[in-house]
Amino acid sequence: MSEPHRVAGGHKAAIANPNVSEEAKDHSRQVLQSMEKSGELDYEPGNVDKNPGNVIGGKKAAIHNPRVPEDTKDRLRDELAEDGVEVDK
Repeated sequence: MSEPHRVAGGHKAAIANPNVSEEAKDHSRQVLQSMEKSGELDYEPGNVDKNPGNVIGGKKAAIHNPRVPEDTKDRLRDELAEDGVEVDK
């Protein structure tokens, strides 16, 4: 099953590409319009599946980053502890 935002990106690229015929550009415009009307392109942050390992790695990196405030580091440590991940303080 294709991801709507990727399909839309391909159609947008086709519309912007000077090597694509006007007929193909018109088709891409129609497809995009149809996708917009159907709500396929409605995007809600947080609904995207994230790789849990990457999320954990990002939180660990932030904890060791000297530019991240201590209160944020404490919150991240708590979040990791809730997920069962141990972090050195």
